Amino acid sequence: MISLTDSQKIGMGLTGFGVFFLFFGMMLFFDKALLAIGNILFVSGLSFVIGLERTFRFFFQRHKAKATSFFLGGIFVVLTGWPIIGVILEIYGFFLLFRGFFPVAVGFIRRVPVLGSLLSLPGIRTLVDKIGESNTMV
Repeated sequence: MISLTDSQKIGMGLTGFGVFFLFFGMMLFFDKALLAIGNILFVSGLSFVIGLERTFRFFFQRHKAKATSFFLGGIFVVLTGWPIIGVILEIYGFFLLFRGFFPVAVGFIRRVPVLGSLLSLPGIRTLVDKIGESNTMV
């Protein structure tokens, strides 16, 4: 079992609530208030989980400047009142930021009994293989 500090436990809770509010805000036709709360909770939870310094170093690396600007710019656009455009920018920035983690996640999911067999289906397999390819390392 992984031991977490109290601040990491708080961060996991904040991140979970942030993802919930983001999902719920999109389900309710891009509700501005829920998306804004979700963004704030997600970023603050991430900071609690990995620490402020590591969060800052992760987002502000030179080769991730484009991804960070799209992600944080999307959060700013949501907070200013344009939720659909902001979410599109955030999703694009999220995929650019975390594309190095996708092969690891796909490899893990392939080892899970039920999900691994679902990923082996003919139509899904080609898509997952493309997502699982890693051209760049983080």
